[in-house]
Order: sequence, then C-alpha cells, then structure tokens
Amino acid sequence: MPSPASSRPPTLDEVAERARVSRTVASRVINNGPNVSRAKRDAVEKAIRELGFTPNRSARALATRQTGVVVLAVTGDGPEVFADPFFAQLIVGASAALEKTDLHLMLSLITSGHGRQRLRNFLQTRGADGVMLVATRGVEPLVDIVERSGLPTVFIGLPKDGTPPYYIDVDNAGGSRAATEYLLRGGRRRIAVITGPPDTAVGRERHRGFVEALRLAGLEPYATEAGDFLEPSGAEAMRVLLGTHPDLDAVVVANDNMAAGALRVLRAAGRTVPGDVALVGFDDLPVAEHTDPKLTTVHQPVQALGREAARILVELLDGGQPASSVLPTRLVVRASA
Repeated sequence: MPSPASSRPPTLDEVAERARVSRTVASRVINNGPNVSRAKRDAVEKAIRELGFTPNRSARALATRQTGVVVLAVTGDGPEVFADPFFAQLIVGASAALEKTDLHLMLSLITSGHGRQRLRNFLQTRGADGVMLVATRGVEPLVDIVERSGLPTVFIGLPKDGTPPYYIDVDNAGGSRAATEYLLRGGRRRIAVITGPPDTAVGRERHRGFVEALRLAGLEPYATEAGDFLEPSGAEAMRVLLGTHPDLDAVVVANDNMAAGALRVLRAAGRTVPGDVALVGFDDLPVAEHTDPKLTTVHQPVQALGREAARILVELLDGGQPASSVLPTRLVVRASA
C-alpha cells in the first residue's frame, strides 16, 4: 500500500520500479497490451496491488484516442430480440470476456433507417473503439456502415455473401448433417426440413448439411419449408408440411424456437413424438429442456461465440492479428428423436 505519509497517488514509474520492468512494459500490462511475458505481467500486477495504483482513465483515453466502448450491433424487428435466449447468452459471453478489460459493452439494436443513421454517426465520430456485428440477412446496410467506419470489426456468424477478415462462427453444416445422420440411423426415411431464412448464411449452411447427409444415403429431402427462426413460423411451416406430406416420419428444424412451434402443431394434430414423427432442433437453448417431450437438438456454444468475438476484438485493439475460427457443434439426444 502507498505510504500513509503521502497523499500523492503512486505513479506509473513507481509501478515499473517496484516490478523491476521498464515503464513501457508496465504501461502495456495496464493497457492489456500484447507481447508481455507472464512473469513480467504478474510482477506488474503485484506492484499495482501493493502500491494501490489506479490508472488515470482520462489520460489513457486521450493518449490512445480510445473511448473504452465497444458495440455489439444487431438488426431486429424490435427490442424483444434481446429477450431471445440466443442473444441473451451471446451478451453474457461477450460481457464475461470484457470483464477484465477497461472496455464497456454497448448494445445497438437497429430496427429502422433512423437507427442505422444514428449508428453511422456514432461510429464516424469515433464514439466506439470497435464493433461486434451479428451476421445479418441479405444485403444489409449495417455491414456497409461498419466497414466504412474503419473500426476493428468482428462478425458473429458469417454474412450471407463473402468472408470478412475477422469472424467467429459455429459448424452449422456439420451440426445439421449430424442431426440428419442420427435420424437415418434410426430408420427414418421420409425426412422433411424446416429451414431458416434462405437469405442468411446460417440458414443456408444448416440446410446444406441436411441435404448432404440425405444424398450420401441416396435420398432427397422429402419436403422443405422455410421459417424465420421464430416459434410461430415453425408452427406454420409444420402445418403446411402435414398438409402436403402427411406421411412424413421425421423433421429437422433449423433452430429450437421453430422446433418448439413445430412440436406444438404435431401434438395438436395427434402425432406422437418421436413415435410417429421424430423431431430435431438446433441451438440447444433453454427451450429445448422445457418442451414435452424434451427436444433432441444440436448444441452450439452460444456463450463461447460471444466470448471469442470479444476476445478477437480485444486482440485487434491491442494491435494483434487474431485468427478467425469456427467452433464445433454436437448432437444432444433427448426424447423427441
């Protein structure tokens, strides 16, 4: 602790002297910078604790021209999008990764042209240091806004077209392929699919994995309907499938929300699950544990998506060159298939 005889706060030079490192190394540790050994980082952190050193945040922001704010941006139809368990877990993961930094997370939900203009102005005036952008549908002006800002950007999920320099995603095709192969091993042959929106990369990739698994087995999709990842669209797609292909014996659904809607319609129609129709979802959100029967689904590590996106962004802000990555998925077998 600092000497009680002095009311002057300890300085960076004193921290460096106590840790027996250079002032530059001490500054890198305090600013979460790269290229510092574990031993030197531990020594500086110990000196900070012993001296009671508190960084001057205003001076740091002025020196680095950083605001201490990173944005998590997503498009949606309304604020209820953040109540979706997927986004809730994504936020938890990103927040956890930023907890040990000086960065604050700002959520930006874009629902209109006015909202896009507000974000454009905010980013152009350097109101933030970087952006995490949840992959969007079709041709989304938000992508152009973020790219034109010149700020470090990490995509959570791939956009429909092109591959950005920095992204984090999950193995959507592999997960859907595994779900379909599981149904095939169980003897199902009349397998339908409820896809996600066709103008999204995630919807396209999950459909691709489904088709690949069937074709390797010498089959074609028995029937296909598209939804929008929300429960009502899954229910409506299931009603259509039962009307056009009443003898289907399994359904692969592109996310758990839609699968819950499909399950509701199957039960209302008197179909037993999994006796008459086996059902598999994707995401492994909490809803999968609360359906009756519980939902067999593909687990994707949503919190890890948020954590990794934030980690990549922090590394970019520290001047590093992080690698993008695709996280694995796995099938969780419960009672619906």
